[in-house]
Amino acid sequence: MSVSFLHSRGDEPPIGIPAIGLELMVRLPPSASGGAFCFIETINAPGAGPPRHRHREAEIFRVIEGRYLYEVDGRRFYAQAGDVVSIPGGAAHGFVNVTDAPARQYILMSPALDAVAFFTELAGVMQGGLPDTAALNAFGQKWQVEFLGPPLRATEGPTLQEPPENAAKPT
Repeated sequence: MSVSFLHSRGDEPPIGIPAIGLELMVRLPPSASGGAFCFIETINAPGAGPPRHRHREAEIFRVIEGRYLYEVDGRRFYAQAGDVVSIPGGAAHGFVNVTDAPARQYILMSPALDAVAFFTELAGVMQGGLPDTAALNAFGQKWQVEFLGPPLRATEGPTLQEPPENAAKPT
């Protein structure tokens, strides 16, 4: 794998999806890594997150600001600034910003997804609000993304009090 030179400017306008409280910037597109990965920055509005979903790409999240409730294959847990969460490809997942301020995270996806095209098209699908799961799955077929249900709600709370059992432990 090789990585091409790229300078992603911090003042580039985000892709906005108000229906799910998302602003997203693609910081490294697939072309810069030969399709190996892409790198995304997100800002999630208070109480907002994507519908539960699954896809072939693995994702590694690093929470930069705020606190999130994540759900991975039915297990829910909190992650806050500085935490890293890895989600294997094919795992059912979702997350929600549980703070009263915007929260921010970086996401590495591997293999790369054409995130600019995906999220721009998703913004169009969600232009009138959050569509039902059937409509989302009609869109998702093109991208091999399966939408599983509504967004996670902050009130659902964690099912795990500690990090997942295979999380790295400090030494």
